[in-house]
Amino acid sequence: MTMPGNPIVPTIPLDQDGTHHGFLRLPYSRDDSAWGSVMIPITVIRNGEGPTALLTGGNHGDEYEGPLALQDLALNLSPNDISGRLIIVPALNYPAFRAGTRTSPIDKGNMNRSFPGRPDGTVTQKIAHFFDSVLIPMADIVLDFHSGGKTLDFVPFASAHVLGNKVQQEACVAAVQAFNAPYTAIMLEIDNVGMYDTAVEDKGKVFVTTELGGGGTATARSVAIARKGVRNVLRHAGILSGTIETEATINLDMPDGDCFVFSESEGMIEPVVDLGDEVAAGDLVARIWSTERTGQAPEEYRAKRSGILMARHFPGLIKSGDCLAVVAVVV
Repeated sequence: MTMPGNPIVPTIPLDQDGTHHGFLRLPYSRDDSAWGSVMIPITVIRNGEGPTALLTGGNHGDEYEGPLALQDLALNLSPNDISGRLIIVPALNYPAFRAGTRTSPIDKGNMNRSFPGRPDGTVTQKIAHFFDSVLIPMADIVLDFHSGGKTLDFVPFASAHVLGNKVQQEACVAAVQAFNAPYTAIMLEIDNVGMYDTAVEDKGKVFVTTELGGGGTATARSVAIARKGVRNVLRHAGILSGTIETEATINLDMPDGDCFVFSESEGMIEPVVDLGDEVAAGDLVARIWSTERTGQAPEEYRAKRSGILMARHFPGLIKSGDCLAVVAVVV
């Protein structure tokens, strides 16, 4: 099943009962394989009529909680466990995932800035178009896993966005609350043009996303949060039976651009507060020291609002324009 003009072909049925493991095969002619393909792993598990959940990870290739949780789900869930359908794609931007990079090594495409894609575009644009035109329309609920990758680190949260359709927003918030991460956020995106999130929400779907850590790796804690969260969302959607597992969560809001602190200098970061720490407006959050000479005072960066440190730049070196810190408001 595909759309006219898009060359991607599933190697498994998308609408038959049972468990089906296969690929989304995208023809890709290259130097080492004239008639080669990009083979994106996919699992479809279906048991009769019911809601469809589209579950994705690896939207950015250096974020691992999603791929780990979804590989586990694809291996261990059977059709008898569910009512409806799961479409599981552990690595949405598969070339980036294989390379361990945020963007695709083939075309430098950032999957989360490539929607709605193009059927005749680059590899990244073709994948985005297939999801936008084929898989998203099939779904009732979409869960897309993220973490900070190699350049950011976050307190572990699940989030929804502020939407014009308040009924849809309430449905998204309810699903996010069911995920039950240690933190639950209403998230402000600094650049939502071309995002998978936006493509899903514009189609009226329930959408849940996460940021579950960072640094280009996963931890035992972050993977456990992802595994519990995806099953909770499936229970909330009526696809998976069982009781939603709940623990205390801290609600966060990102009301405006003052949440973000951007570097205007280049150098070495000295963190002054750690993730999850409370800060007040005007508090020092980091210093940036020169890497070029001694005897030079560091640049100081302060919070523009009160809250907790929700995110930070992960590598020890930073460039001008990079996001240094994010402060969210505790609701």
